[in-house]
Amino acid sequence: MRLIIRIAKNEMRYLFYSPIAWIVLLAFWVLIALDYFNQLHDMANVQEIMVKNSNPNWTWLPRSVTGMLFGRVYQTAVSYLYLFIPLLTMGLISREKNAGTIKLLYSSPAGLRQIVFGKYLGIMLYLLMLVTIVGIVMIMGVMDIRKEDYGLFISGLIGFYLLCCAYSAIGMFMSAISIHPVISAISTFMIIFVLDRVGMLWQQYDFIRDITWFLSLQNRTQKMIFGLVVTRDIFYFLLITFIFVSFTIIRLQSGRESRSWYIKTGRYVLVVVVALLTGYLTARPVLTKYWDSTANKGNTIPPELQQMLRTIGDSSLEVTLYVNILSRTSTFALGMPEKRNPSYLTHFWDQYLRFKPDIKFKYEYFYDIDPQTSDSAWFDIYPGKTISQIALKVAERHEWDISQFKTPEEIRKIVDLKKEGNRMVMLLKYKGRTEVARTMNDTEGWPDRDNMASVLKRLLEPDKISTIYFLTGNLERDIRKRGDRGYYDHTDKSIRSSLANMGFDIDTLNLNTQDVPGDMATLVLADPIMDVSTGVQTKIKRYIDTGGNMMILGKPGKQYVLNPLLQHLGVQLLNGQIVQPSYDETPEKVIALAAPAVDSLSWRTEGLYAVGMPFTTGVDSIGGSSFSANLLLYTVPKKTWLKAGELIIDSTLPDFNALAGDMQRETFATSLQLTRSIGKKEQRIIVFGGADFISNLRIAPNLDFIEGAHSWLTYNHFPVALTRILPVDILLTVSERGAYVQKILFIWILPGALLLGGTILLIRRKRK
Repeated sequence: MRLIIRIAKNEMRYLFYSPIAWIVLLAFWVLIALDYFNQLHDMANVQEIMVKNSNPNWTWLPRSVTGMLFGRVYQTAVSYLYLFIPLLTMGLISREKNAGTIKLLYSSPAGLRQIVFGKYLGIMLYLLMLVTIVGIVMIMGVMDIRKEDYGLFISGLIGFYLLCCAYSAIGMFMSAISIHPVISAISTFMIIFVLDRVGMLWQQYDFIRDITWFLSLQNRTQKMIFGLVVTRDIFYFLLITFIFVSFTIIRLQSGRESRSWYIKTGRYVLVVVVALLTGYLTARPVLTKYWDSTANKGNTIPPELQQMLRTIGDSSLEVTLYVNILSRTSTFALGMPEKRNPSYLTHFWDQYLRFKPDIKFKYEYFYDIDPQTSDSAWFDIYPGKTISQIALKVAERHEWDISQFKTPEEIRKIVDLKKEGNRMVMLLKYKGRTEVARTMNDTEGWPDRDNMASVLKRLLEPDKISTIYFLTGNLERDIRKRGDRGYYDHTDKSIRSSLANMGFDIDTLNLNTQDVPGDMATLVLADPIMDVSTGVQTKIKRYIDTGGNMMILGKPGKQYVLNPLLQHLGVQLLNGQIVQPSYDETPEKVIALAAPAVDSLSWRTEGLYAVGMPFTTGVDSIGGSSFSANLLLYTVPKKTWLKAGELIIDSTLPDFNALAGDMQRETFATSLQLTRSIGKKEQRIIVFGGADFISNLRIAPNLDFIEGAHSWLTYNHFPVALTRILPVDILLTVSERGAYVQKILFIWILPGALLLGGTILLIRRKRK
């Protein structure tokens, strides 16, 4: 061990008597300082302006300040490391060969392994100085961030230093191969480049996929940078270090002895086989351990999801991914074999495998077209072609083997995906039950934690599945229409926030021809245009009288359609339309403020401040029923009035005219919450004065409110309430001026001092 330390000291001494080590230190310092202190100064400036001029309680929520600052610092450190390591390691062994000192080392009491370990230890001790630079910035972070997240500091440093270890081992081996330092540096760079890209090679082949993915450096440090330490990534770096340190020993040993080529080659093969076998075993989900170092456990699925997976226990959970190459959405590419490791298993499923590592995965690839959906566009692209001919053309274009995909007839015998539009979906099977986890038409593609919580809860508790029926037959809002007035976005299976992906079953009901079904959780009557017949009113009143929950949405001009029914509930829609004249908007665009009762609807509506409600009227409680009425939404006090006549919105702002029947109040209720006890349950009804605020055109900003309302009406079974812990490091403690002083000090003064010190040392060394 003493010999190893002496060799390491000599290596360190040589490094600091050469300009390369000083140049690397200086360059690394400046790059890290530029990233951290420039960003710190910008953020401090923004925070100071916002707190002084906008909101004294302003914060950086929902983002973590530590993650914002140091995520970028670590990414910079990692991204430039592959340029610095080849320069530092290119002379480790080749220098001894060129100077002839390698023979002296061989003849010294030091063994070959001691020489290699000593030189490797020397370069690793030098790289600790790079870690120290990051540590200095970290100390500044402790001073600059209020309630800094220490875990992110630690996990990021672990990932950075492990990467240094792996890169240095590669560089040392390349230095042992060539006597030319420049060639060694270039070779090191090429090996690192290959390891970074090998994970994208041959991913379409089952036999090779896992091998190339394990060898890949790609994104190995990314999780650690943002606070998640995974044992398989630690083992990966250790095994890469083991491989190339062993290769170095084998290479030097081969140069000292005369052995046949197959023995020399066999040594390399043995090292690779041992490393791959160890890597395969340590990467198994059952043996993989995780440490979420973040304060708010942002890399860990919420406790509710963890409990669902624990409930499954030792029972099998089977997940089958169905991928249609003729899907008209681009997300299907995420399910192809070449994306299985990086996207499907690692990016999406790994967070769930952490708590249930024995999930069984299956894959089905097929082609099919449903002419009733947008898939029929394929027939326009390839006119006159059959489905099989179209699939062959698409497969040829992407260089896929069409024989690997099931035909429409074959896939329909296995599963019916017509209701899913033949899109890419996952079918989860547990104890004979099956639920669909859908992919989405957005940049993420895979379902999020809210979507998966709903799927798992439906799988575990099928008796709690809620069916929402939308009434039809009187020109109500249609959940199948995509236009501005329609409600299609409530049921669109490709939108992650739609009711269909939050755990609800959605259907339509025409009471003119049908009776009230027994599985109804909520009945929605949204803006009927035609008069509701006596028979339909009778069915609705009977449903209400027996304790059914309901959502009723009206509209100005059609109060007479709903008021006969609403009178049964003790409420009515006011005649006229609420207007809120303003300079910037047309008068029909009303802002409805949230009453305290909104917080009690659902976790989604907690803290909700306001809802945009265009084209709305007021809702009044008139009594005469057993329901208790609570205010949900109301207009801004003294800013609105009720216009009795026709509202013209494309000219001058309307004036209040009491003679024409206009009504003025302090405020108007635009939504009431009705409750009463029937038997052992609480009956729940919500009445709205408008229906446009949740149409396809306007549902996006009001999504949390309407989902919260549906959740309350179905006794909060869906959407599943997931625990969300917000980060605590949400403010900087440094002022803009303080950040500017730090910027000057660390970007200019300290690097200048380092440059001066290194120059003096090198000059004095040269004179000696």
